[in-house]
Order: sequence, then structure tokens, then C-alpha cells
Amino acid sequence: MNPELLSRFQFALTASFHFIFPPISMGLGLLLVIIGIIYVRTGNPKWRQISFFWVKVYGLVFAMGIATGIVQEFEFGMNWAQYSRFVGNIFGALLAAEGIFAFFLEGGFLGLMLFGGNRLGPRMWLLSTFMVVFGAHFSALWILMANSWMQTPAGYTIQPGATGPQAVMTSFAEVVLTPSFFPRLLHVWVASWMVGASLMLSVSAWYLLKNRYVDLSRSAFKVALPVFVILSITQAVFFGANQAIEVTNYQPVKLAAMEGVWESQSCAPMYLVGWVNEAEMTTTGISIPCLLSFLAYQNINATVTGLEAFPADVWAPVNLTFQVYHLMINLGGLFVLISLLGALFFFWKRRIFETRWLLWIFVFSIGLTELATLSGWWTAEFGRQPWIVWELLLTADAISPILTGSQVAFSVGTFVVLYSILFILFIYLLNEKIQHGPEELSAVEEKPVSSLPDSFREIFGKPRA
Repeated sequence: MNPELLSRFQFALTASFHFIFPPISMGLGLLLVIIGIIYVRTGNPKWRQISFFWVKVYGLVFAMGIATGIVQEFEFGMNWAQYSRFVGNIFGALLAAEGIFAFFLEGGFLGLMLFGGNRLGPRMWLLSTFMVVFGAHFSALWILMANSWMQTPAGYTIQPGATGPQAVMTSFAEVVLTPSFFPRLLHVWVASWMVGASLMLSVSAWYLLKNRYVDLSRSAFKVALPVFVILSITQAVFFGANQAIEVTNYQPVKLAAMEGVWESQSCAPMYLVGWVNEAEMTTTGISIPCLLSFLAYQNINATVTGLEAFPADVWAPVNLTFQVYHLMINLGGLFVLISLLGALFFFWKRRIFETRWLLWIFVFSIGLTELATLSGWWTAEFGRQPWIVWELLLTADAISPILTGSQVAFSVGTFVVLYSILFILFIYLLNEKIQHGPEELSAVEEKPVSSLPDSFREIFGKPRA
């Protein structure tokens, strides 16, 4: 049993499972802020009722994100000790900032958001919600800084250490503002907002199909649909394209793997679907002529560098990278189509609320957006191989030197069992909340003092005669 291969699988498993939840936190949080603003401006109690329901869902998602996210920190030290030694001088500052400035901000206001809805005024509750959502985005910012540095390292020098060479920070600004940071940040944020919008659309569409909570569901749907429409189009046209340009400029061998380009060529085609035969170094499928050259260089005659221009030992797993990349972009195109259909049927006499086949599409949209975000992460990480830090540290050299295959195999088996239980529990609790639906405001508003136990009544209420 190869400890490196098993450690790769373990980290891919734990990180992929964790990555289900942060996009929901950021996307659903944004919609909670929008709904909170609408309630403050209108005073309509239905928006308060919608907020109470979705805050409970947010709390469940947040708990799962925390429980699954902390695992990676232990894996860095246990499975990837050489990597931790190499990047520790740089990552220490970034991860510490994420914990101090972002996580504590998010966690500090979380209790007010979850339990203050019937105790705080509408504006204070909105402020608490905003601070939690801001903290979630701020947390993602630091994590993406660290990941972007691994993709396009800058602001460092290599110095000898007691256990080998180490990357030492020379410029904090260059470390946090690497060339891939802003395109990656915007791409991830927009994708996360789409996930949150699709979750609200999915649940609202399901209620409409079941003829339950019709007024509340229509209102929530009207909030989430324009968010999904705008973001799906801008993601495809702007943010995804900018991410591709960054890869072209700084990681051309990754671009070649993503599109299965073997020989350097001008007017390079972009595949819609296809298959890469790595043994014969060929790519077949349906493609659009010259589109890759245009998207990469804004010039249809530009030359895209092929894999054969690079040593074979720095190639990513080509077919795997190709497939997950095209899964992401094809789903992105599908989201544009779904959003345009939704907008068309919405503005056409609000027919969307009676068009059952389209509502069913929105019910399943949450699974598709989650799959798209995961495939985007897989593209970034698989495409970076064989480097764990681009052109500085090979993944094979980052493993803990005394780790054995049996140790990793045992932990992998444990994670498979535990994460299966966690996922089943998450789906069960989420389904319970959805089946129960939004509660009447009278059931969730603050209980009067007279309903409290006698001991509390003596402290908080008027003494009995």
C-alpha cells in the first residue's frame, strides 16, 4: 500500500466532502441578508417567517462545515509533514489571520443570528446576519490566498532549514496578492452565491410542486431567481473566462491538460465533450474551432502551447483533468440555459409557478451546482499535479517520511465510515427541516415571561403576589 497515493485519496475525500458546505454558507448567507433588508424596508412578516426557516438551515450547514473543515489542519501535519515544513513560514500567517480575523468574527455573531431573531430588533438581527456572512466570505478570502499562493507562488525566497529547504516570506503583499488570487476569489464567490440561490430555488420549487407554503415559496423564489440568473451569466462570460486567462498566462501546461492539447497549434479548438487517450496522445470529441485560442488570448490565430512542449514528468493526469474541467464548463452552460428559461417563464405571465417540468429542474439544481463547484476544485487541484506548490515542491516530496500505508489505509477507512454517517445525518436533518417547513410566527416568537419556570420568573419577571 502506497502511503502517498492513499494520502492523496484521503485528502481528496475529506476536502471534497468539506467543500460541500462553505459554498452553501456564503450563498445562502447572501440571500439571508437580502431577505433581511426586504423585511426591514417593508415590515411584511412573511419575510421574517422566511428568515426564521432559512436561518435554521444555515445553522445546520455551518455546523457541518466546521466539523469537516478542521480535519484538513490535522492532515497537513500527519500526512503532509514535509509540505507543512516547506510552506509553514508563509501559511502560518495566512491561516492564523483566517482564524483570528474571520472565524472569530463569524462565530462571534453566529449565536445572535441563530437565537436572536425573536429577541433582537429587525435591524440588529440583520446586522448580526450580515456580520456572520461577512465573516464567512472573509474566511474564504484567506483560504483562497493560501491556495492561490500554491498555484502561483510569489513574495518568497527559498532558504535552507534543519529538515530541508523552506519557503520564507519576503513580501506579505506579494504573497496575498499573487496573480491567481483575484480571478480565483471572484470565481469561487460567484459559484458559492449560485449554490445558495439554487438551494433556495430547489426548496421553494419543491414546496410549489407539493402546493405547500405557496405564498412564502413564491416570495423566496422571486428573491433567488434573479440572483441565479445574473450570476450564471456573469460566471460564464466574465469570471470563468478570467480564471482561464490566468491559467493560460501562469500555468500553460495545466491549460494543455484541461483541453487535451498535445501539439502546439494556432486556432486551437475547444472541446465540448471528448476523450483523451494518454497512451496514443490523442484527443477526440466534439469541438468548436479556434474557440480555445480566442478565450485564452482573445485572438483566434494565437498559438496554444501543447503538452509535448513540456517534459512528460510535469504533465497532470490529462484525461482526469480534461473530464472534470469539461464537466464544470458544461454545467456552467446548463445553468445559463436553466436561468434563461426561468426568467422567460417568470416574466411570461408568471407561468413558471405552474410549469411543473421547469420547477422539477430547479428542484435538482442544487445537486448540479454543488457538482459544478466540486469539479472546479478538482480541476484546479488535479491540474496542478505533479506539483503541490507550483514548480517549487512536488507532491511526492511533500509526504510525511515515516508514514506507512497501513496507517493511512486505516484512517481512510475510518473517514469513509464517519463521513458516510455524517452525510446521512445531514441529509436526514435537512429533510426534516424541509418537511416541517416554515413555522408560524406565533410559534417562534419570544415566549412571554409568564410561561417561564418560577425560578426564571423571579429573576426576569414580576414577583408573584
